[in-house]
Order: sequence, then structure tokens, then C-alpha cells
Amino acid sequence: MPKLLIVEDHALVREALVHVLRVLEALHVEEAASGMRALEILRDNANFDLILLDLALPGMDGFACLKQLKQNYPDIPVVILSAFSYPETIRRVFAEGASGFIPKYYSGDNLVRAIRHVLDGGAFRPDEAWESPESNKMPIFPQERRKPKLKRYHLTGRQDEVLSLMAKGYSNREIAERLGLVEGTVKIHLSAIFKRLGVSSRTQAIAIIDRRGTKR
Repeated sequence: MPKLLIVEDHALVREALVHVLRVLEALHVEEAASGMRALEILRDNANFDLILLDLALPGMDGFACLKQLKQNYPDIPVVILSAFSYPETIRRVFAEGASGFIPKYYSGDNLVRAIRHVLDGGAFRPDEAWESPESNKMPIFPQERRKPKLKRYHLTGRQDEVLSLMAKGYSNREIAERLGLVEGTVKIHLSAIFKRLGVSSRTQAIAIIDRRGTKR
């Protein structure tokens, strides 16, 4: 029986994932509420066939955790599970070694299909068509739709650049490097962005972007 490790900080989501994977696929599933806890579990026992990793984690974010996982456990495939399925984010997780990307809007059946595909040695992307014995090709999963710009929030050009990179999953340090800024300046821009958006965290800001969109 394949053994999975789910890394997801929201207990309700984590419990739902465990239930779906145990009921629909009869998988052996263990849980971690943070990237650090996942690494602790793996240090004690790395006998896992797949890791299902959320990107929006507290403390060590999903990208940092993915990097650690691929450095220390390169033979265990990592599948990213995220509510923020921007094409740039999907390209980045594959570039950093992920074996799959599953949007959180997927049904339980599609989640299981994606995981089974990776367990069978494949790589899964949201726009991937499935081959099955029952049908030659199932419909291609929906691709990202272009979203309207966030004009109503009156962001400056630099703030818009910072917000766009944040939405793609870049850390403050990485944003600073890409824009030629110091990290403290990025934090100042983010504070101003949060104030204009009326939010208090990166996750809340990204949720607004996901609903309304931002410049590309």
C-alpha cells in the first residue's frame, strides 16, 4: 500500500484530504501541519512514496520546504497542492523539482487520479489530459483564465511589481533580488500594499489577487 505524507496547516483541509485518500484510494496517510514538522517526520522515517505539500504554510513556506525535501529526499516525489494556480507558480514548482501541481478546486476523484499518475512515475500538471482504459482521452482540465487588473486599489508601479512577484510565490529576499532592492524596502512596499488592499497578511492579499487579478 503506497504511503503518503500530507503537509497542510489547515486542520479541516488536512482531515478532508486524509479522508478522501483513505476512502477513495485506501492509501496509508500521515499528516504534518508545517514544513518543519514534515522534515522531523522524515528524519525519523523517510519511507514515503509521495509527499503532498501545500504552498501557503506558516514559518517555512512551501517553496522553502520543497527545496529542503528535494535536497534531502530526492527520490520521494513531491506534489504541490495550492489554491493559487498561477501559470508562473506552476512553472516554478516544476523548476524546483516538484513532480506535480494539484489546484485545490479539484474534486476528490481528480485528486486521486493526479496522485495515482505521479505514483505510477508520471508528472502531473493541471492542463494534462488523462489516458484511461475506459476512454482514449478525458477532457483537459481547465487552464488559467486571465483576470482583470487591480486598478481600484491605486497601487504604484513598484507596488504592483512587488505584489505580482509575491503572488507568484517569491519570498521577500527573492523579490528584492529581482527588483534590485534591499529586503527592508520590500517589506515597506508590502506593508503599504496590505494597507491599500485592506488585509494583514500575504495569504489574504493573494486571495484578493486570485479573485480580482493583477498585472502580469
